[in-house]
Amino acid sequence: MKIYMTKKSILYTLVLLVCGANFCEVNAQKSSSNQKPPKQKNIIFILADDLGWADLPAYGNRFNESPNIDKLAREGMRFTDAYSAGPVCSPTRASIMSGQYPARLGFVCHIPGHWRPYEQVRTPSNRAQFLPQEIKTVAEQLKDAGYATAYFGKWHLGNNKPYHPVNQGFDVANVGQSFYNTTFIPAREDYRDLRFSDRITEFGVDFIEENKDKPFFLMLAHYDVHVLLDADIDLIDKYLQKKKDKTYPGNAVYAAMIEHLDRSVGRIMAKLKSAGLDENTILVFASDNGGVVSENIYPFAKVQRDEISRHDRWVTLADSKKHMYADSPLRFIGTSNAPLRNEKGSIYEGGIRIPLIVKWPGAVKPGTISEAMVISNDFYSTFMEMAGMKPVNRDGQSMVPTLLDGNHDLNRALYWHYPVFHHDVPSGAIRQGEWKLIENFMTGEKALYNLTYDIGETTNLASDFKSKTKELHQLLQSWQTQVGAEFPVPNPDFNPERRYEWGVHPSVKK
Repeated sequence: MKIYMTKKSILYTLVLLVCGANFCEVNAQKSSSNQKPPKQKNIIFILADDLGWADLPAYGNRFNESPNIDKLAREGMRFTDAYSAGPVCSPTRASIMSGQYPARLGFVCHIPGHWRPYEQVRTPSNRAQFLPQEIKTVAEQLKDAGYATAYFGKWHLGNNKPYHPVNQGFDVANVGQSFYNTTFIPAREDYRDLRFSDRITEFGVDFIEENKDKPFFLMLAHYDVHVLLDADIDLIDKYLQKKKDKTYPGNAVYAAMIEHLDRSVGRIMAKLKSAGLDENTILVFASDNGGVVSENIYPFAKVQRDEISRHDRWVTLADSKKHMYADSPLRFIGTSNAPLRNEKGSIYEGGIRIPLIVKWPGAVKPGTISEAMVISNDFYSTFMEMAGMKPVNRDGQSMVPTLLDGNHDLNRALYWHYPVFHHDVPSGAIRQGEWKLIENFMTGEKALYNLTYDIGETTNLASDFKSKTKELHQLLQSWQTQVGAEFPVPNPDFNPERRYEWGVHPSVKK
């Protein structure tokens, strides 16, 4: 049967169709306006102090216990090849805040820095003993994106008021401890007697509660496991009774400090869950550099011990705990970075390779392991992209592609510049892929290692792979020029008989 339509009926039909379409569009707009936009992800960054790559069970340790950090690793991504930009605290923390290499910033050592007045060379000093205010920190970037920001714990980027975290992008901050006691928010009376790790954690819990209805960025910077080693006696007793692992020192005080860290992670995770925020919060756990070993027992030392460290005669235990190891080498030995070589204060793997775990619910597949080479400079653009901002790739790269898809640049080059005396001599380094080159600034000697086959950096291959040595050294020199790296110069006060003496850094006012 055919249907015939008059001009009038056709016009009427078109009107109905147009009105119907408009009606649908209006209703679609109304429906859309009733939907809440996706929430920005909260970001929590928990930073340990001097925690070594080999200290955690998630990285194979069989003596220490960290059930909450283990859970974090099961629920997120664990990085095997993560690095700090410096082998000590201030340079790394500056790289996190700025997204830049410490050499570009002029942060070549911790604040105020080490000093040998009679050495063969005079080493560079930090250009400033604080993070310059003109640097736009990652906290300031996130504030621009509508985030509430907080910093609790060790700062070590300038303790005078102009350089305090509250003047570097953080809404609230408390960095109260023995040598950074400036407090810009009231210390609650019931927190005063808490261990430092517990106190900053409770500040963090309060901040989460107060800002649970808006996006927030929270940094908890722990003092554990930095020397002097101290911990709650009940935890220490637990590890004193525990059977040792023959491949690890098993210092009970050090192990207890790791459990203090772990307790903080667990407290934060529990708060996120009770507040209904665990699925909308990205949780990042890392360390600021490698672990501190003992310089008394040093299997890799090629020079006399005094040239390596200024701490080799220090008892690493707090006074109240010295009696626990009165007749034991564990008075000096907190941990081991094995199979990595050397320790904090050097640019061998033991000084710069760090644990890094990222939990990103709904984005990162639980229990994944990444071999991507990442560095602390990368946190800057990573946090920006996590917050929905266009990442600023200064001297770093966003980790987001790796976190979401496992993608990473196999040919990426990472650099280190540590031109001072500490647990080694002034040196620089580059890692590209499986190869790493270290240049000794005292002698000009170059050492080449293949980390795939020699993670312990035991075999110098420079004379066997001369073209690779030359290639990496040229890349290192080019980078040093690009960032304006400063180098040691001959010391007019050189005294061979006093060269290993440590003095007061010139920047410290008497």
